[in-house]
Amino acid sequence: MDRIDEISAFAAVADARSFTQAARRLGVSSAQVSKLVARLEDRLGARLLNRTTRDVSLTDTGRAYLDRARSVLDDFEALESSVRDENGPRGVLRISAPVAFGALELNPALLDFAQACPEVSLEVFYADRMVNLVDEGFDVGVRIGRLADSSLIARKLAPVRFVTCASPAYLQAHGVPQTPADLAAHEAIIDLNGGDPYVWGFGIGGECMEARVHGRLRFASPEACLGAAERGLGIARAPAFVASDRLRSGTLTPLLCSFEPQTVYVHAVYPHARHLAPKVRVFVDFLAERFAGEPEWHRGWGHALGV
Repeated sequence: MDRIDEISAFAAVADARSFTQAARRLGVSSAQVSKLVARLEDRLGARLLNRTTRDVSLTDTGRAYLDRARSVLDDFEALESSVRDENGPRGVLRISAPVAFGALELNPALLDFAQACPEVSLEVFYADRMVNLVDEGFDVGVRIGRLADSSLIARKLAPVRFVTCASPAYLQAHGVPQTPADLAAHEAIIDLNGGDPYVWGFGIGGECMEARVHGRLRFASPEACLGAAERGLGIARAPAFVASDRLRSGTLTPLLCSFEPQTVYVHAVYPHARHLAPKVRVFVDFLAERFAGEPEWHRGWGHALGV
């Protein structure tokens, strides 16, 4: 068992690139993690990690050893899971998700999951940057849009429409754009999340088109963009799960509905493993059931989009 502890500590440090973060993930002290890794290196007679005051990285030997070590840890986890499965999922589940979707939609689901699976502890991190699940030691990520990392297993959860919208007051003062090209004459409120925030994609009849937008207000937050649009400061674009309440109440009006952008999807993603941990499998199944069907965020206002 000591050797498994050593290998687990080494893998956690390699994933987190930090002894402190690895210790937090394992629920032990940094000194204990350092001791276990040092003992492993002494026993192997090889340095596995390069250590500096700012960073921890793998040596070439450490990288090769880590690949084999993961197989050992997977097998060990599968062995224990075969017993644990009889009593349900358990352990610490580390989850990464976007900020807005996490706060508005995922949080209620997580609380229900926590009540349904009392043996599972949740560590949830909300960030709008692209998190490296393996390097940062996450079990599951929730992502919206195109998936670039083919090394991850992905399960589709729900569709998300992106809505272009403005306040009635803005539209009365500045006119209603009839085509995406008309946006060039309008003040856009720009969400800095995403690939190119200054290019908004649209489509009609299966044909894609793009509109370049400009504006003096730029936020790395769809919620902030919609708040500015409510004040009549311009035209915003945001995912429907953020905009739906404002669209239902009429404080924002959907625009360019016949040029609706391509629907994207919410996915649950997780690193490939020969033996999927029960806590991950049960959680992903829970999310798939929770978000099955047409989501609530498309209801009550989507008549303009033919919903």
